[in-house]
This record gives sequence, C-alpha cells and structure tokens, in this order.
Amino acid sequence: MLRAEWIGVAAAAFVPALLSAQSVSQAGSVPPPPPAAAPMAVPFATGEHLEYDVKFGFLHVGGGSMDVAGIDSVRGRAAWHTVFHVHGGTLFYKVNDRLESWMDVSNLVSLRHWQELSEGRRERQRKFEIIAERGIVIEEGKSEMPTVAEPLDDGAFLYFVRTIPLEVGRTYQFDRYFRPDRNPVTIRVLRREHISVPAGEFDAIVLQPIIKTKGIFSEGGRAEVWLSDDSNRIMLQMKSKLPFGSLNLYLTSYSRAAAPAAARSERSAAASSP
Repeated sequence: MLRAEWIGVAAAAFVPALLSAQSVSQAGSVPPPPPAAAPMAVPFATGEHLEYDVKFGFLHVGGGSMDVAGIDSVRGRAAWHTVFHVHGGTLFYKVNDRLESWMDVSNLVSLRHWQELSEGRRERQRKFEIIAERGIVIEEGKSEMPTVAEPLDDGAFLYFVRTIPLEVGRTYQFDRYFRPDRNPVTIRVLRREHISVPAGEFDAIVLQPIIKTKGIFSEGGRAEVWLSDDSNRIMLQMKSKLPFGSLNLYLTSYSRAAAPAAARSERSAAASSP
C-alpha cells in the first residue's frame, strides 16, 4: 500500500500547517518576531524543481515532485516555501498526497506545515502553525501542543539534511521533529556509490533515515535514500522494503531557476574582494 509516510523525514526522509490568522488569534496572541537575521547559506533556491518516477516493485505507479516555491512572509519572518507532492497508485488504490512547509530562512526552523492526504477512500487535511518562540504547535481546530526548541516538520527535514555534513560511517541524531514523542530522528550515513537514474549518472551518498513512526521510515522499513555527493545534495532515489513489497523513487529531471543561496553568497564575496 502506497502511504504518505515515505514523504515524512525524507520523504521524508525523510522519512509522514497553515492556520488562518483568526485561528491563531483565538488560541492566544503571538509575540512580535525578533529582528530579521541574515539568511542561512543553503544548497537550494527559488525555482528548484525535481521530478520522480514512483514504482511499486517493478511496476510504475505514479510520480512525485519536490519544489522550492519561493520565499513567503510568515508572522513577519521570511520563510522558504517548499512543496512535496506524490500521486498515483494501482487500479484499486490511489494516492494524491501533498506536503507544504515554511521554514525560517535564517535557520530552517519550521514555521508552518500543511498536509493534504488522499489515500484510497481516506482523505485528510491538517494545518499546523509552529511557534518555536512559544514552544507550541497549533493544529487547526485543536488545542495547542508543546514542541521542541528548533522544530522541523516532515518536509523541512528533506531540506535540512542537505545542509549538514554527512560522513560515511557516522550516525546523526536530532531531537528536532516538531512532534516531541517522535524524537529522536536518526540518520545513518552508510556508504558512497555511483548510480544511474533516469535523470543521469551521479556520485551519491547513501543514508538510512529512521523516525519513530509507522511506514517506510520506521525501524522496520529499512529505507535508504541516495543524495547527490556534491554541493547540491539533491535526492536522487529512495528504496524501501516493506512487508507488502518495495516502494521506490527515481529522479527523472532536475531544474533550478536560480543559483543556490550559498553560491550567490560566495560570488558576492568574490565580487567585493579587491
């Protein structure tokens, strides 16, 4: 069964929020944002678009995409807006899932998270306002819940992992998932490989993400994720082994409308040097 949890930490893992202003005000006043900090150097930019082929075993069952939609304003803060979408299924079971995340550009802390999940006959929408400075998450229509100091949602983890050093043989643990009972998120760096996907041939670094949840990124899911072994760290493919079969993603195309923020910073520094 194709499930949304594969989107989660990475895809998620890797690895499975928008409240209206009226809903936020009813739950309690939100303190004014702190002074704007400098944007964090990141290996992605507005306009980045990745397309994936989704297979169940050897059977093509749909497609997926990852997009950096732009920079929005969330409670007065500049925020990366990203969208992760997967669709498809078999004759008897269809999936159309969409995750949207808003991350502070200065530190990639999650500010907002939306989930629109359609799986078989089940449809669900969840919208979260993540307010780290108050240590709370407000899900639309529900009471506020506690969160961690520097929260990351399912989609945000996909971009956060691209910014950290990844040394083969090391295991990284993060108490940053926005639902505290699901921590820690564990990322094992397994090996380096040269792989071929529909988008081309790449040197890759292979990760195993683990999150305390059901599905692909659970300890029993044995999912592995291949990131490009370069400064971009894009997700090239993902393979999982589940009791009912394997669910795999393969990159088919990659485009970026602008240079990564890190590269822009480097070029700006070079241009200003005597």
